[in-house]
Amino acid sequence: MATTPIARSKSAALARILDCVPKGYHRYTCGVVAASKAVSLGKKFHLLYGIGCTPAQRLTKKKKGHANTLLVVYWPVDIEVVEWILLSTDGEGMEKEDLRHAEDKPRLHFLGYELVRRSSRGKTTWTWRRPKQEMEKLHTLLAYQARTQNYSALTASLERIARQPGFHGVLSQSAELFHAARRNGYTEAPPKLFYMQKTKHGERISVAP
Repeated sequence: MATTPIARSKSAALARILDCVPKGYHRYTCGVVAASKAVSLGKKFHLLYGIGCTPAQRLTKKKKGHANTLLVVYWPVDIEVVEWILLSTDGEGMEKEDLRHAEDKPRLHFLGYELVRRSSRGKTTWTWRRPKQEMEKLHTLLAYQARTQNYSALTASLERIARQPGFHGVLSQSAELFHAARRNGYTEAPPKLFYMQKTKHGERISVAP
């Protein structure tokens, strides 16, 4: 039976994209849909593009020059609007979709984060980070809270920052924000930062017609 995973957390949704883009799923389109229509959307995309294909079926499609696709859905419990992104490999069959490339600018943005490449030890890998505008807002907020000596609010802001998904790019920015808070007079120990652990992509739902 054709199925696709549903991410109940931002971390699960973002991790799945980060797992799949390096495997060639680097073309994309995204949007939102009412939660009541999310399953129907999945069935539609499976009928059109085979988002629920098995590994063997994907191999066959690749050999024939057809694009493989998958659907990432962020669908928390008790939410009315679902955010989704359709990822595709190179190949035929996606001509009806206005696809962008993950390496193009403006960058791929999803769930408040942007996908970027970083160099480490001679290798280039993908990671998520906060957009520039979000970082500017956080720097401004922390500076204001420090300047007004509202340290309880500043502590709460730092704890909220520390709880955001622990991808390398996000963690580097979080450390930068913690250092900025200390430079502005914050003397408490900052919250601990934790790298993203391997996470399941989510519970699976049927997308069979």
